[in-house]
This record gives sequence, C-alpha cells and structure tokens, in this order.
Amino acid sequence: MKTRRYADILWFALLGVVLFGAGIVYQWFVNKHPIYPLTVPGNVLDSSKKQVADTLHRFGLKKPSYYYQTDFTQDSIWHDPSAADAGLTLVTAVNADQRLEARIIELDGTPVHTWSIDWFDLWPDAAHVPEIFAPKQQPGTHIHGAVIMDNGDLVFNFEYQGMLRLDMCGDVVWRLPYQTHHSIDLDEDTGNLWVSGRIFHDQPDPEFPNHMPTYAEPTVLEVSPDGEILKEISVIELLEKNDLHGLLYMDDFDDIQRGRAKTTGDTLHLNDVEVFPSTLAPGRFKPGDLMLSLRNIHTVLVFDPVTEEITFRQSGGFVGQHDPDFIDGDRISVFDNAVAIGEDAVRESRVVILSAAEDHAEPEVYYQGSDRAPFYTDVMGKHQWLPNGNLLLTESTKGRAFEIDQNGEIVWQHVNLVDDDGWVGLVDEAQRLPIRYDQTFFEGQRRQRCDGSRQIATGSG
Repeated sequence: MKTRRYADILWFALLGVVLFGAGIVYQWFVNKHPIYPLTVPGNVLDSSKKQVADTLHRFGLKKPSYYYQTDFTQDSIWHDPSAADAGLTLVTAVNADQRLEARIIELDGTPVHTWSIDWFDLWPDAAHVPEIFAPKQQPGTHIHGAVIMDNGDLVFNFEYQGMLRLDMCGDVVWRLPYQTHHSIDLDEDTGNLWVSGRIFHDQPDPEFPNHMPTYAEPTVLEVSPDGEILKEISVIELLEKNDLHGLLYMDDFDDIQRGRAKTTGDTLHLNDVEVFPSTLAPGRFKPGDLMLSLRNIHTVLVFDPVTEEITFRQSGGFVGQHDPDFIDGDRISVFDNAVAIGEDAVRESRVVILSAAEDHAEPEVYYQGSDRAPFYTDVMGKHQWLPNGNLLLTESTKGRAFEIDQNGEIVWQHVNLVDDDGWVGLVDEAQRLPIRYDQTFFEGQRRQRCDGSRQIATGSG
C-alpha cells in the first residue's frame, strides 16, 4: 500500500514536471502571450532565474548585471583642454559599492559635488510601486533621467519607481509617487519638467481593447518645479486619436485577421520626452512641441501637446533607438542603438540626423562606431550637442561617456571604473552643464544652504 502511495506521488510529480516543461515550450515557441494559467511556468522560471542571480551576487560569485567587463584602465580617463567644450559634467551611474551616484565633475574627473543616493533611505514606503517591481536589494534600481535646477537641486527618476527632488545637501524636497522613468526634460520657458511615465495594468480595461494584462500604458507628464502633475497624456490614446492604431498591435497578421491578436507587456517602450525650446528657430517644429521616442516600434514622433496632433513621425531608419534631440526647426538627431541580432551581426551604435522638411527622408549618419573607435550599447544611451559644436555621448553598458569634435575625434573621455581589472559600472547619462554652473556656484550653494561640516551631499531621507 505504501509502495503504491509513493508511486502515485512520483507519477503526479512527473506529470507536474511534464506540464511545467510543456508550458515553457508553449510560451517560448508557440505563443509568447498565452492567457492565464499558461503564463505561470514562464513567470515561475523568470522569478527563479532572478533569485538564483541575486544569490550569486550576494555571495560574490557573479557580478550584478549593472557591472561590465571592459579593457579600460585609468589611462582611459583623459581630455584635450584645447578641444573639449568647457564646463562641468553631471554623471549619473552605479558606483563600486552597488550604490547610485549623481556626481558633478571637472573635465579631468575631479569631483565638485556628489549625491550618494540610496533608494531604501530616500523612499522607505513606496506604496505606488507594484510589488512585482519593488526593489529588493541594493542598488534596487538606477537613476534614469536627471536635471540640475536653477538653485543646484537635483531632480531625477528612480527608474520605474518615482521622481525625486534633492537639495544640495542631499535632503528630500519632494517625492512624486508615479512610475517615472528614462528621461526628464526641463522646459526653460515655463520652468516645468516633461517626464516619461508608466501606468501598470494588471486588470483588463475596456478603454484599451486588445490589451491583455499585464501591460504598460506609457504616459507623458508635465510636472511643476514643486512636484505637482500639471498634465498627463496617454501615449496609447495619442496614437488612437491620430489614427495610428496599427502601431499598437504589432502582431502576427493571421491572428489580427482572426480577431485574436493580443497586446501585452511593454509593447511601445517610451524612452524619451523632449520639448522644442523657444531658443531654436521654428520650422516644421515650433516652441512647445513634444518629441517622443518609442523604442519597441522603432518610432520617433513630434506632436502638439495642446491639440495632441502628431505633426511628424518616422519609423525605422534606426533600431531600438533612444534620446532623439531637436537640432533646429526642421532637423532632429537620434541615438541609434542599432541593436544587433545574431552572433555575427555588426555591433556599432550610431547617431543619425533626420530631416523633417520632407517625410520619410533617409537618415544621415553623423557618427558611428568602428574597429578603430568601438561604440556600442544595446540598451540605454544618450547624446548632447554642445555649444562649440562637439557631441557628448553616453555609452551606458560600457560605463563610458565621451565627447567628439566635428571631425569625429574623441577629445574627452570619462570611464566609470569600479576596480582595477577593467570592470565598469553602468553610466545612465553624462550631460555637460551650462557654464553658469561652475565650481564657485556649487561651493556658494553649499555654504549658504548646508551645514558647514557637510561638503559632499549624502542622500538622507
């Protein structure tokens, strides 16, 4: 009798293993978006893989995913004073101690001011973050999108976790409990901030047909300097209003014909919001227009936030792009990650320039990685046009920021080394600050606003 009971237990255990394996195979090879409960095996496997990785990290057996092996050394940190654009640089990155930092540095790398940022100290009760996304261990998340305000305060996104304003001393001025991420753009005309946001849906919503939970609704937020949301625009509704429904349902056409196409997950992946400034001469673009980057459908668009009319759109000509920037009223530049597919694919990211004077113009390649000067990051990445005509690039997964002149020659390079063996920490962004933000400015702000003993800000909630 006991033998039969053991046999039954073994039989049910084997059946469970077979069903679990069948669920994985079904989700990987048959239907990537199955309905519940067929989603359970994939979710369990993903969770298990993350737990194993976390355990390996904890015991020092594996570097966390935000550290990368490179050939860089201390000699890789250098600059040409005669060619690099003047000014301090704000760098947001993961440091050697699995902590987040926002540091302002001189061209030679000398620190001028540093915020040491700890998610768990700064946001101890984040009820707005779904449990599935809640940080569990250091660094918990990373900084993605940051700006320096007129008084030296730092406003930044904890990626998909919320938006904060810290003063020069590292104390919290305000928190915005919204899943903000990727980018913050300061509108110098209004003083308001434009930021990428996300609403996480774990239940069906009749307003979004064909969207199956769980899915992300990307949003565009206008936020006051005091942390108040002034405007919220749904990107899904924006596309629907402009008769661009097809961009919402990138699926197998047979499924669409049969009425069973379902969208789930982060199908659009909004990764940048930028406002057209009044300092640029208008053309097809005008002051107040907003530009969005939708990475997963390889699309950049510009629209009027008042009428919500899309006035420019280009899909393709770049792959998995980030951070489009306005150059003038008729041109934009795009950080083209040029995500490589396949083992033998060429891995060279690019910066391309699009002309809006004519629709669907061929992109012009301004800068591209090469064997002589490798440049590639499959995710993230930023670029910034500098007053002297140079271009500042953030190669996030190489832990590097570098500046090129108009001939494509590197004139400044900063590497986020975390040890002497070539390991680097993720660099979210490097941005050259306006010349008014000099060392005297930050020293004066610290003297006026912080305790005299606190020369370097430490993020304390």
